[in-house]
Amino acid sequence: MPEIRTLIVDDEPLARRGIRQLLAPYPDFAVIGECRDGREALRALAAEQPDLVFLDVRMPGLDGLEVIRLHGPERMPVTVLVTAHDEFAVQAFEAEALDYLVKPLSEARFRATIARVREKLRLHDALALARRLTALLDRRPATTASARSSPSPAGRIAVPTEAGELLLDQGEIDWIEADDYCARLRAGGRRFRIRESLTALEARLDPARFVRIHRSAIVRLDQVRELTVERAGGAATLKLRDGTALPVSRRRLADVRALLHAPRRHP
Repeated sequence: MPEIRTLIVDDEPLARRGIRQLLAPYPDFAVIGECRDGREALRALAAEQPDLVFLDVRMPGLDGLEVIRLHGPERMPVTVLVTAHDEFAVQAFEAEALDYLVKPLSEARFRATIARVREKLRLHDALALARRLTALLDRRPATTASARSSPSPAGRIAVPTEAGELLLDQGEIDWIEADDYCARLRAGGRRFRIRESLTALEARLDPARFVRIHRSAIVRLDQVRELTVERAGGAATLKLRDGTALPVSRRRLADVRALLHAPRRHP
């Protein structure tokens, strides 16, 4: 794996130095900059485009979660949130951070985070290569009559089976859940595991038919039977036609509601 360009964002100089020291035993990680607040972080993220950022949650002015919102979650590099308060764990994962670390940082916990970062970037590199190869094949002109007449598999999702591969039309997929660095697709009562992240799959799905309801779930809109929101606390739940109940994160609730009430177009 090439050098992992790393940005450290924390308003405490000792905390930034601590992360540098913990990174020292890992030569494939190169610290390309340090930021003292959210404003500096936004400028560095745009200018340096790091592979990884250690991002403090509580900072004066813009906090870490606000940095993610302003930069754009889809544009963020692999993100590890750092906090002195473990109650931020839920917010960390709702922000789709890879991991979160609680101060003071321990070597063992940091080592586990480094392993997760390496695996995430390795899978990302493999996915990027697969996409480049697919694009290359798509640009290759068809040379035979059979190739010219074959229907395009665009929009389908290939899932592995014991017999080989099965191409699922998007209309066959009921919902998808995260499974570590992979995903599990639910289709007509069957389950398929695919080595692709939920975020990568979301980018391939029709946004008019599917909605991300949580960091760990995507559902097909016409499979939704009911949306309930508790008055106390505002916790929201989607119930699907097959009886499955799935939580909706607070930051995604407005988007889910809007899509459920939008006019539905036919595929």
